[in-house]
Amino acid sequence: MKVSILMVTYNHEEFIAKALDSILMQRTNFEYEIVIGEDCSTDNTRNIIIGYKERYPDKFKLLLNDTNIGMHRNGAQTWQACTGEYIAILEGDDYWTSADKLQKQVDFLDNNPECVICFHNVTEIYIDCSRESHNFISKKWKDFYTIDDLFIGNFMPSPSIMYRGGLVKEIPEWFSTLKLGDWPLHILHALHGTIGYIDETMAVHVNHQGGVWSTMNYAERYKAMLPVYDYLYVRLGHKYRKQLALKSHELNTRIAECYEDIDMFHEAKYYVHKSMLDHHIVSKKSSKMLIRLYLPRLYKIIKQMKYVNS
Repeated sequence: MKVSILMVTYNHEEFIAKALDSILMQRTNFEYEIVIGEDCSTDNTRNIIIGYKERYPDKFKLLLNDTNIGMHRNGAQTWQACTGEYIAILEGDDYWTSADKLQKQVDFLDNNPECVICFHNVTEIYIDCSRESHNFISKKWKDFYTIDDLFIGNFMPSPSIMYRGGLVKEIPEWFSTLKLGDWPLHILHALHGTIGYIDETMAVHVNHQGGVWSTMNYAERYKAMLPVYDYLYVRLGHKYRKQLALKSHELNTRIAECYEDIDMFHEAKYYVHKSMLDHHIVSKKSSKMLIRLYLPRLYKIIKQMKYVNS
């Protein structure tokens, strides 16, 4: 099998048919399988995917959980069921817009054996119309990236991902403790090679109230990212420890800033302390914040003195 399309789904009744149709419209010169982990939805999602399986029995491989096992366990067992040389990702509430998406990504990875991931641009849409639709990537990007770029944060939208198969044979158990799974999975792959970017918009990421990430505020998102740095710091060895320690420090400082902005000073103090104590790093930003939180009058005097001197 050339490509396995991995889909995890839960309560996606409103979106799932559009997602599946966007797979079935693909024009390819190779065989692909659609591997779906359905996590015991309470709506009509399961009946819809069973209907597709009945219509296209050779295309679909369904993992129908008897009970809800959660996003990470569902994702891990679906990953294990994929047999393709490449693995493309599409969640049940997103969809592809180009009929040539899979073919273009397969051709790219075939022609660039040093690449272990390729991705492309996607359109972000908002079901509640809270924001106008826009491209995830709004300017010209590089053609290739490395693990160092990923340490800064996740820049690859989920419905655009295609991995080279066989590099991460099992999803690590520690993934189950995280609130996000795609970014650390990108990093584990990027240990083995580079990341390629195709400068085309070929999918839609749907933001809605049922989406885990889209409903988080910035402090919650940063706090969800923090354990990823901590786990990788322990597991990747000395080669990457300095980078990961610095990123953990920066992220703790950002969390402290978020809490300071909304006058939650106890939480802000906790995270600015954490930023310095976890890896024994002190930066100009964290030092200024420490003074600002504990000695606000002194901080104002220092600022006024700097202003006068300037």
